Amino acid sequence: MPYDANVMRRATERLETERLARSDRTERLRAWAYAQEPRLAQLDRQLQSTMSQLVAAALRRGEDPVQAVRAVRTQNLELQRQRAVLLGALGQPEDALDDKPDCPLCKDTGWQGAQMCTCLQRLCAQEQIQELSKLLDLGEQSFDAFRLDYYSTSPWPEMGCSPQENMEAVRDICWGYAQKFGRFPIKNLFLSGPPGLGKTFLSACIARTVSESGRSVVYDTAISIFTQFETRKFQRGSQDGQEAKDETRRYLGCDLLILDDLGSEVPNQVTQSSLYELINTRLVGGRHTVISSNLTMEEAARRYAPQIASRLEGEYHLLRFFGDDIRLLKKRLQ
Repeated sequence: MPYDANVMRRATERLETERLARSDRTERLRAWAYAQEPRLAQLDRQLQSTMSQLVAAALRRGEDPVQAVRAVRTQNLELQRQRAVLLGALGQPEDALDDKPDCPLCKDTGWQGAQMCTCLQRLCAQEQIQELSKLLDLGEQSFDAFRLDYYSTSPWPEMGCSPQENMEAVRDICWGYAQKFGRFPIKNLFLSGPPGLGKTFLSACIARTVSESGRSVVYDTAISIFTQFETRKFQRGSQDGQEAKDETRRYLGCDLLILDDLGSEVPNQVTQSSLYELINTRLVGGRHTVISSNLTMEEAARRYAPQIASRLEGEYHLLRFFGDDIRLLKKRLQ
């Protein structure tokens, strides 16, 4: 799961900041406890020395190592008992002065060997949601908040069902896609329909749910994405070109890309080649993509090259949005 470098950096910094804060709190508590009961400092020094004695006893020659180790352990347990009594008198638990990692799995390093620990994954997910929120309103966007009552129950001409019936099915597919991400039979979605029908809302719901599961998610508009591909192509060697290269790498490598408002960009050779690279690379890599567009699938097929249209029609599950503009309805009800 290749998280964005900024997301990873901020999550790692938070992990280290939290570790240092815990260490500082323990050190301040230790200083206070030693001042209240000087005997504690002496006991801690003795406990540290018994550990080295334990190792030395196990390596001695000419003596019974088992007996020596047993004697040192007995001494260690007695010192711990005395320490616990003194800490209890100060109203503290027996392990109050111990340096304890918050995460027992990775000892607060964020990694278990070459695998990212769940504690760092959790922080990455939080930072990623914050990053997504800069472009996508995630404040109230959740599947639980999605309201079907805004959609008409009257049959829609030529569709064979009402907007509400259709949106219930669309919502359920989006929910399953997000909840079972990577295991859901549908890999890619194409959300198609006029503005104001909930495409962006459901995209936000998917983004939040998949992010919270620990997967890397990138959301951006078609115009912004194609601008980065264009900058990468024509400004190689410049700082802007390098930054664009990093951005396009995110688009190509994240677990889930949400490409919003496809069709709003100016059609030209660069956008055609960029869209083909984006779609084809992600398909070959087995990565998932959600595309939203005001275009129908037929309009997209006419607008883009045959290689692109073939992949959209063959590899993307079409979800049609139809009905009255929800934004206008909400405005009238306010």
